[in-house]
Amino acid sequence: MTTAVLDDKLIRKNILSMTLPITAENILQMTAGVVSMAMVSRIDNVAVGAIGISNILFRIIWAVLKGIATGNSVFVAQSYGANNYLKLKAVSEQAFILAVGISIFFQQLIFWFTEPLLMIFNPSPELLAAGVLYLRVLSWSLPFTAIILLTAGILQGMGNAKVPMIIVAILNGVNIVMSYLLIFGNFYFPKLGLEGAAIAYNISYITAALIGLYVLFSKNGAFSKLSIKLKFKFNSEEIMKLIRFALPTAFEMSFWQFASIIITRAILTYGETAYAAYQLGLQAESISYMPAAGFGIAASTFIGQSVGKKDKNLGRAYLGHLIKISFLVTLFAGGVLIFFPSFIMRALSDDPNVISIGAVYLFVMGLLQIPQNMASLLNGALRGAGYPKAPMINVGAGLWLIRIPLVLLFTYVFDLSIFWIWIAMGVDLLTRFVLAYITFKKKDIFGSISVIE
Repeated sequence: MTTAVLDDKLIRKNILSMTLPITAENILQMTAGVVSMAMVSRIDNVAVGAIGISNILFRIIWAVLKGIATGNSVFVAQSYGANNYLKLKAVSEQAFILAVGISIFFQQLIFWFTEPLLMIFNPSPELLAAGVLYLRVLSWSLPFTAIILLTAGILQGMGNAKVPMIIVAILNGVNIVMSYLLIFGNFYFPKLGLEGAAIAYNISYITAALIGLYVLFSKNGAFSKLSIKLKFKFNSEEIMKLIRFALPTAFEMSFWQFASIIITRAILTYGETAYAAYQLGLQAESISYMPAAGFGIAASTFIGQSVGKKDKNLGRAYLGHLIKISFLVTLFAGGVLIFFPSFIMRALSDDPNVISIGAVYLFVMGLLQIPQNMASLLNGALRGAGYPKAPMINVGAGLWLIRIPLVLLFTYVFDLSIFWIWIAMGVDLLTRFVLAYITFKKKDIFGSISVIE
């Protein structure tokens, strides 16, 4: 009995040492996003919309890079759990080659074809001009984004979440300060408005990427402690292994971005004020979602390490504690959205219409936070156990079989109010939770543990 209690205490300690920094990291990201968006909203609603449509395209590419980083992180976790540092080195090396190469390709694509890409959203001339200005500048951050994602994934796969948190804290601090200086022209800096927001973003990501490289490759860095030296030689076999695992995760994350194109076009039919409310609502929703999202990452890491150790009982124990802690965090954070939606929106905008529309969105999303975050946790466990296709199918089914059809019906067929779009999103989140639970039970990930080769 004493051993079990000690094991539980150790497991909870390990979970907290992983999830608290990730939670803090996500809160920092959320805070920086809210502050930056609040500053941009003081320019005008067109500026908010320009960031919204630009970010949809930008995050499609981000999803590809995140898929590579997440796939690599699972390999790192399993290799680290098995003390197989040669495998850890091999996959991390190829992840850098693949992700940085892809990021440079997409940066050039976005830079030269910004206007035709943004025309997908059928924006007004004013919104298009603002979007082109913002996205073209923002594109230069992509290679540095790849480096930051890979650094965080590698360190988290090794069970170190504190250093990525510190890097993100610096990134967001630089972003907020530079946004304040460059958007409004404070302290003798040029007043650049929307362009200033993009430049501030780039500066912050360059800073964070350089710090990340130092953390990994310096004499006292993470790789030096494992006696690992990366030579960055192309290895087609390792690249293909990584791609096979990373592609489903990249597709899963990209599904939302592609779906956002359709949803954005639908919301824009209600006007730019409605779309601004939606964008600000997404930022505010992070109050609940971002803290709990770290539990999905923790599930991938601890389940992956348990798989590497071939210890299914350890995996079960970690998952049980993760579910309990995540539920309590989500219950509190979701409650904030349910009971104080108007207060939150008033902190982001002084437009009464934006506040009214956004408050209803936050209330609906608050009701759905528990199933949303439980689904994320279960999908993270499936990913860590070596089943990246299952989360992809769950997310894809919810988005493309539920959310998108309902949004199209409510908007273009029945011509209902925008509040029905929020309902469609809620039905999707419930569906995804049910699918994740059914898939998790069906896969029985602790029944036959095997390390990904």
